[in-house]
Amino acid sequence: MSWLESISMTTMIVILALVIVPMVILLYLFLFDRKQKQHAILRNYPILGRVRYMIEKVGPEFRQYLFDGDNEGKPFSREEYLHMVMPGKYLSSVIGFGSKRDFEAPGYYLRNAMFTKQNEEMRVDNETKVETMRYVVNEEGLFSRKEHREDVTANPWLLPDEDAVVIGPDCAQPFRVRSLLGQSAMSYGALGDHAITALSKGIGMATGAWMNTGEGGLSPHHLAGDADIIAQIGSGLFGFRTPEGEFDWSLLTEKAENPKVRAFELKLAQGAKMRGGHVEGSKVTEEIAKIRNVVPYATINSPNRFRQFDDFPGLFDFIEKIRNHSGKPVGIKIVIGGKDDAEELAQYMKETGQGPDFISIDGAEGGSGATYQDLADSVGLPIRSALMLLDDALRHHGVRDRVKIIASGKMTTPDKAAIALAMGADLVQVARGFMISVGCIMAQRCHTNECPAGVATTDPHLQRGLVVEEKKFRVTNYILTMREGLFRIAAAAGLDSPTKLTRDYVFYKDERGNVTPVQSPKTSNK
Repeated sequence: MSWLESISMTTMIVILALVIVPMVILLYLFLFDRKQKQHAILRNYPILGRVRYMIEKVGPEFRQYLFDGDNEGKPFSREEYLHMVMPGKYLSSVIGFGSKRDFEAPGYYLRNAMFTKQNEEMRVDNETKVETMRYVVNEEGLFSRKEHREDVTANPWLLPDEDAVVIGPDCAQPFRVRSLLGQSAMSYGALGDHAITALSKGIGMATGAWMNTGEGGLSPHHLAGDADIIAQIGSGLFGFRTPEGEFDWSLLTEKAENPKVRAFELKLAQGAKMRGGHVEGSKVTEEIAKIRNVVPYATINSPNRFRQFDDFPGLFDFIEKIRNHSGKPVGIKIVIGGKDDAEELAQYMKETGQGPDFISIDGAEGGSGATYQDLADSVGLPIRSALMLLDDALRHHGVRDRVKIIASGKMTTPDKAAIALAMGADLVQVARGFMISVGCIMAQRCHTNECPAGVATTDPHLQRGLVVEEKKFRVTNYILTMREGLFRIAAAAGLDSPTKLTRDYVFYKDERGNVTPVQSPKTSNK
């Protein structure tokens, strides 16, 4: 009996199916693609064209995980990404062997002291400990990693009360901040309720830090933890509007009566978009629509600016009304487009005696859940240039002591935050670092409601992957390691507090190795 005769009929059918079915599918695609009129490549090369589109589809993932170097990739490299993930998961930022930074490339560096400060010399409040959890690796192999989670008591790394940054000292209810780091604006709607809740609980557990609601309004999820809240008001007035879209002062009163709402912020712009916000209709659930007072499942495009004012006099009057009505500090969020913008703002503050209690300044490198390429890439100044322009203008006009500066724009590690503090910021805030701490993998699908990690989506199925009771500890750990790092850098610079960092401690090295001190501000102190 030949080998052919020994093969059963069932086996023959399976083999034929494995050969014939793919051939039939390929023939169908060949004939279909030959006749379609939309894609030239598919029309001329049906099979190769399909392969091309498949590779193009999986290209970003292949580049991110296989081909990009550790310091390549945008908006964050693999190395930058890991420096956000690891502190949150393991409560540690320790590395081995050496830095992966390219020291031949131009960049900013912080000055160290010949004689550093001892830990006991630092002006820090570590009295009340933070109870958190971290992962410990038991065994790590090629195909698996065994680890367990353990309880840990950690230092909070807070400013002592006498060094607290006081926002709105002349307000009826000033905001005393003892954490140099907070969460930048992220709306409920841009992020899902699981992510917002994990952030609220994690920030509250870290003590002293704040979270900004974003322009989507204050939600129950922002209040799920014990975090201090900066309630942002955008041009769409979400959470503060009547059904007709006018500003509702009764809703402002309602928010102001909540003791966790510590300040209000008028959003004029953000780094990735100098216009109103955008949320796809698929993300606007019934709950989100109720909070924002809009139509469910309808795409939202905020106005490019507030309809309540269109110049500094109108802006300052609106700030005064909100401050007087709420009794709480009122700030603005801006992007600096040039020196004249900063000068005009500071000059008007000097002339009128009015102005914001704080300025959140965002760099062009800042992120967004949904924006446009042209705005994200080329409009507005990066944070380090903008920050110094604003600080200089406020000092030049003698109003720097009236206002606090909160800087944001990819300040995801302690060294980047320390440089911002040295360049003129009083506080720093981060958004994407917190997103990554709750599970973001940089899929860049935020605008589609299809975030695979369940972070930037309101889809219940996708949000199922984000477990609040696990991720909240990562948020806490990320804050603690960031704050500890700021004090560690200050000690290395010979200072007893990161609040004493100035431009004298920042240098810029160019591609030829020439070192230039960052220009000192026009007056001495913050």
